[in-house]
Amino acid sequence: MVGHSISRRGLAKKTGGIGKKITGITRRRFLPNIQRVKARFPNGTVRRVKVCASCIQAGKVTKAVSFARKVTPAQKAAV
Repeated sequence: MVGHSISRRGLAKKTGGIGKKITGITRRRFLPNIQRVKARFPNGTVRRVKVCASCIQAGKVTKAVSFARKVTPAQKAAV
């Protein structure tokens, strides 16, 4: 069921309508869920890109692995 195909008016969203108080004549817009992600490209470069959440979940984007900082024994002793 797509948002713009529901013909019932005055129903709450959870029961299949698009809201009780509809005053505007502008149609609802469904925008993608854009996230800023550090992605690794096939040639090995890492960049921050804007990707939709469904593409991240589908595995179309490889997220860059952030490695933890290595702590030397001397740094441990200083703490």
